[in-house]
Amino acid sequence: MALFDSSGLVALIVIVLILSQAIKIVREYERVVIFRLGRFSGVKGPGLFFIIPIIDRVLLLDLRVITIDVQKQVVITKDNVTVDVDAVIYYRVVDPAKAIIQVENFKVATSLLSQTTLRDVLGQIDLDDLLSKREELNVKLQEILDRHTDPWGIKVTGVTLRDVSLPDSMMRAIAKQAEAEREKRSRIILADGERQASKTMAEAASLYRTEPAALKLRELQTLAEIAREKNLIVVTSVGEMGNQTGNIVGLTQAMKSSGGES
Repeated sequence: MALFDSSGLVALIVIVLILSQAIKIVREYERVVIFRLGRFSGVKGPGLFFIIPIIDRVLLLDLRVITIDVQKQVVITKDNVTVDVDAVIYYRVVDPAKAIIQVENFKVATSLLSQTTLRDVLGQIDLDDLLSKREELNVKLQEILDRHTDPWGIKVTGVTLRDVSLPDSMMRAIAKQAEAEREKRSRIILADGERQASKTMAEAASLYRTEPAALKLRELQTLAEIAREKNLIVVTSVGEMGNQTGNIVGLTQAMKSSGGES
């Protein structure tokens, strides 16, 4: 009777151990790839499922988005400028079976592919495009990476060029170029202002030629503006000024009358 009790206890322990190994629980964002006697059996999860201990081998995968911080890559652009570029790659597993069967280590493979693609793509463009067309380059890199990782069951969801480091000599050259560009724009603006001012002055001179009284009134206005500043002394003859004004007005009327008779 005691022997039977001992055998039953051992059997119960064995059953509990087998069940503990056979029962598996995975979370919502996880999947398990099962190999039975070395052959692919299927993908399980999420939730509760059973396996056959010893016979089945399980591999757990995370379906959440994975981030790769691509280390700085030395890139020689199309116009022979050496720059250091680093990027961030976002991807996730969409087919757990392919991610296990088609590639030995999908994380390492995706990381190395990202570094190689980054150097190859950026080496085919000029420095100006690298600095000004970040969004277009991000989309292009994402499409290339996604096309290459699709057979592995990997979906590249985003690529971001995080930093572009230029040599000091190139930064000085770019600063000089920007300064020259600003100087060019300022000179063009000044020249355009001079052109408009000269055009306006020519029109004013034409009006003053036909209306001498207006020229004299402009002179009086200028003297009033000078007097308002109180930092100059203007010496003039009031009587002579009045006579000159009268003469100018009379001359203007005479010119108009002469023009009407003719």
